[in-house]
Amino acid sequence: MLKTESLSKRYDKQTACKDICLSIKEGQVFGLLGPNGAGKSTLVKMLIGLVRPSSGQANIMGRAAGSLEIRHKIGYLPEMFRFYDWLTGGELLRFFAQVYRLPAHQEKLAIQEVLELVGLQGREKDKIKNYSKGMQQRLGLARAVLHQPALVFLDEPTSALDPLGRRDVRDAIKRLQQKGTTIFLNSHLLGEVEMTCSHLGFIKKGQLIAAGPVEDFISKEQDIIVEVKNFDNKLLIRWNKEGRSVRVNEHLLHLNAVNREEVPLIIREITEAGGMIYRVESRSRGLEEVFVDLIENDGAVLK
Repeated sequence: MLKTESLSKRYDKQTACKDICLSIKEGQVFGLLGPNGAGKSTLVKMLIGLVRPSSGQANIMGRAAGSLEIRHKIGYLPEMFRFYDWLTGGELLRFFAQVYRLPAHQEKLAIQEVLELVGLQGREKDKIKNYSKGMQQRLGLARAVLHQPALVFLDEPTSALDPLGRRDVRDAIKRLQQKGTTIFLNSHLLGEVEMTCSHLGFIKKGQLIAAGPVEDFISKEQDIIVEVKNFDNKLLIRWNKEGRSVRVNEHLLHLNAVNREEVPLIIREITEAGGMIYRVESRSRGLEEVFVDLIENDGAVLK
């Protein structure tokens, strides 16, 4: 669906993006992560044709990114946007239906479908100036996918929304993916990305430093804390021989499991040995830790 080769952008002496090599397949939800000023927005603008690369190339569906032919097949929701707020939501969508050159006999159905997609059905006759920020964000998403693009670029689509607004946009993205739409998501909200994306890329100082499926970055290993009394130290000896990392601090037992399925087996071992369990906490390595490792520590502790 999308491929770049050594894509770069320089402004005088400043390099915004350097040698970006990226490949995104059809149907993926790709999340680009990086700190402010890392080059995320510049990369997106090159891909949609708003910024001309200094060197390298980008192709979408086998054609040069930014070409008129490809612009008809992509959608774009910028981070900062303003609509004509004296219009109603329906009027705005009808205007863009004409911009996208939708056939007149398809216009009404297309508008109804995107309003349903983003949860704005019944509000299309309201003035945009009376829309909440979340409603405007959903209207922006509706406008971006009105012409049923094969690839949609979303630049910080949930950054200014409350939890309910984020959920609405997240649900809309999932429905688009189910329809086969490929999505390129720009965000710094790690929790949203972790719940939404199938693939990730990390950009730092204009360079792509890692990319791959989400599961490549989030460890399946579990860190377990067990509050236990009457713990049998014979278990501790055996676990140490097996190479399991275990620490005991008064009544708290700290150990690791290979995956979630191993957690109940460990708890059963403790209880069968006479241990009395009062509390169990289990967590995996989250995306925030991965992000810090890559961005602040140059990936030094990335598995």
